[in-house]
Amino acid sequence: MSDSHSISHNCPIRRVGTGSAHHFFGYYNKHPWDHSGRYLLAQQVPMFSADLTGKECAAVGYFDLHDRDEFHIIGETTAWNWQMGCQLQWLPGKSGHQLIYNSRIDAANANNPYPDFCATVYDFDTQTARQLPLPVYVVAASSEWALCVDYSRFQVTHPTIGYAASLAEPELANAPEDDGIYRMDIDSGEARLILSLRDLKKYRPLKSMDRAIHWVTHLEINPASSRFLFIHRWTERVEDETCFLHRLFSANPDGSDLRLLECTDHPLPQLRDDFDPAVVGTFDYEKSEYQISHPAWKNDRQIIVWGPHQDGIHYHLYDEPSGEVEIIGADCLTENGHMTYSVDGRWLLSDTYPDSTSNERLLILYNIENGQRYDVGSFYTDPNLGKPNRCDLHPRWNPDSSQVCIDSVHEHSRQMYLVDVSALTSPL
Repeated sequence: MSDSHSISHNCPIRRVGTGSAHHFFGYYNKHPWDHSGRYLLAQQVPMFSADLTGKECAAVGYFDLHDRDEFHIIGETTAWNWQMGCQLQWLPGKSGHQLIYNSRIDAANANNPYPDFCATVYDFDTQTARQLPLPVYVVAASSEWALCVDYSRFQVTHPTIGYAASLAEPELANAPEDDGIYRMDIDSGEARLILSLRDLKKYRPLKSMDRAIHWVTHLEINPASSRFLFIHRWTERVEDETCFLHRLFSANPDGSDLRLLECTDHPLPQLRDDFDPAVVGTFDYEKSEYQISHPAWKNDRQIIVWGPHQDGIHYHLYDEPSGEVEIIGADCLTENGHMTYSVDGRWLLSDTYPDSTSNERLLILYNIENGQRYDVGSFYTDPNLGKPNRCDLHPRWNPDSSQVCIDSVHEHSRQMYLVDVSALTSPL
């Protein structure tokens, strides 16, 4: 399965923790390690796989990598999914060790736009917790504010990353003026809508938007906490991901200075009445030539993303202020993956979706300076897991880019693994 332009390089790997419980972190765009590299965030669940109903409980906690990988539970939540978990993440801008994760609230007592869900902030040092009124998607590096979206909307448009409602799923308008992207203050919990779905539909509107349901996803904040990016998606057929249409945007923290970086509106033969969604493969969506996915900031002004630009789909690096676009790894980075840059910007970390024959996923490092790709691991995944319950590698860097953490099921258990990549990434 290795690309002809890649070098296989075996790196030491070890599973974190022991026992029969299953552990995972979630998405690729957050760091499970604390600033010292000692504590590793994770969710612990009793099952390998399940179709989630919103009642399944996940323990929230951390591994102590300096004390036999002991797992310490600090709370629990029913607001989680297999892909993103509960959006567990550190608050690096706060004193000591503080973290945040999504949780569930009694809808009858809630006074917020999304009455089923909220966020919990936990102070590692004082062992105290407090609630914030909205569930978070991503927190600024300054830890002063977060961007928040509706996980019930995901449950309709992209259930792989949604949370099931406590009782009945809410009725959703296609592009309402009271839903979209909220900005929430981490200290006070004050929140306001900074971009509505109605605003996005009206911004350079397209005919394909008229009857479609709209949502936003893949929100990311730059290191300086001065800009954020997101993907605006819309579709008339939510059950078929190959019918999703995409626009990549950036904006100021208050939603102003909206910049459209890419749009992949295109004809959709799948909308014909005689089209059979059953012919769509599990990962056909991720391999679409129109897909925009997994954007991440390289620095305060550059964005890496898998997507099309000028009739070619590649890893593209956008200069956000100017709109200039550069292809990264044209000959060897030829598949969609979950990518992030090392701290020094010298390495791009990514993975692949399962090979259709071998069901193996590759863990990839790409050297920006010389254009060399290294395949540092190959991991089997059970094809029977399906789409919502699958386990992508979702590779994440440690603080000094010497290790990578992945989620994997190659040992027939859902666990977290540490891959030592220091032989490659350590400066000469």
